[in-house]
Amino acid sequence: MSQTRVDFYQLSRDPVDVTVAKLARKVLQAGERLLVVSGDEMQRAHLSQVLWQQGGGAFLANGMAGGAYEARQPILLSDVCSAPNEARMALIADGQWRDEALGFDRVLLLFDADQRDAAADLWRRFARDEAVDNRIHKQDGNGAWREGG
Repeated sequence: MSQTRVDFYQLSRDPVDVTVAKLARKVLQAGERLLVVSGDEMQRAHLSQVLWQQGGGAFLANGMAGGAYEARQPILLSDVCSAPNEARMALIADGQWRDEALGFDRVLLLFDADQRDAAADLWRRFARDEAVDNRIHKQDGNGAWREGG
């Protein structure tokens, strides 16, 4: 049986847009494609702009689901967990879990202090599910992400 790895990222130091850009860069450096999911259209538009405006000529090319070239996008932003760009990794930027994400090889779930209880409930659910390999990541004072408590 194949497992889905779900990485929980508790936002504390950096806002969601900075964190999405950091994680998206790592995904692309690993040669993978990414689906970024948010139910908030304004958040998706902002994240797209932030990804395009990365400094030093190192922009992160992306597009919106439903666009003319969605299948070609290395990073696709969508309101649903469906990847026309054939991404095997999904990043949930709005903190709202969708069970459809379990169809991906790996899911990065970002959540803030207001979503902590829901994330903890989801963590406990996955701890009992052999099809899910769940891990927690916390940010240190220097902005680096570390796995574990």
